[in-house]
Amino acid sequence: MIPNVLSIAGSDPSGGAGIQADIKSISANGGYAMAALTALTAQNTQTVHAVELVSPDMVRHQIEALCADIRIDAVKLGMLGDARIIETVADALQGLDAPLVLDPVMVAKSGDRLLAENAVSALRNHLLPRATILTPNLPEAADLLGEAEASNQLQMEHQARALLDLGAQTVLLKGGHLSDKHCPDLLALRERMEWLEGPRVDTKNTHGTGCTLASALATLLAKGHPVPEAARRAKAYVSDAIATSAALDVGLGNGPTHHFHALWSDQTAAST
Repeated sequence: MIPNVLSIAGSDPSGGAGIQADIKSISANGGYAMAALTALTAQNTQTVHAVELVSPDMVRHQIEALCADIRIDAVKLGMLGDARIIETVADALQGLDAPLVLDPVMVAKSGDRLLAENAVSALRNHLLPRATILTPNLPEAADLLGEAEASNQLQMEHQARALLDLGAQTVLLKGGHLSDKHCPDLLALRERMEWLEGPRVDTKNTHGTGCTLASALATLLAKGHPVPEAARRAKAYVSDAIATSAALDVGLGNGPTHHFHALWSDQTAAST
């Protein structure tokens, strides 16, 4: 059965991140994508020009309408904007028995902030303890913990344990911000840790990688894969999406990854 995967996140009109990336990633990994919007943004591959949050009541109505009618097999949480929306989402999902992937979207690739600073504690208190898996990058992990950003793998292990202590069932701490020729991600479960290694691709096409990874992960969990296997498959999918991104010609800044690289293989091969 094709799983139904719900993304609760903001819109990126350039198509590389946010709800648009989530729908592509869920679809490419074999899920039926649904979306509840939390924010409209005016952005491109270079910068975020404006952000307008959806009212908490409208966020609630979207989620409740879906839950009343459609079986939801997994949920991916992305940009939530402020504390009121975070609390609303937590309340609306109460009682839903499905994996929850929390991508704590705080800052865009361009450096523009997407989560109010005073909302970090709400995210930490209301949603982090309910996450099947938390997928922060290094700046986001530091923000959640109130610590300096990890600069090596030993510090990543320390921060992953600290995030587990805050209540997340599992943490996938992304190491793409390390200054290294590899991109090591750390999968931290309560009983063990596993390093997921991967090459660093020399490209600026990394817009929306976090959204893409979290949505792929949610879909793979919805299909019944255990967390470690889902994490390995999701990382491989994103790595291939980055490696084939040169097939796209989108924007002058940080371009998107190639979500449909496996489905558009003839076009991708012709352009590389």
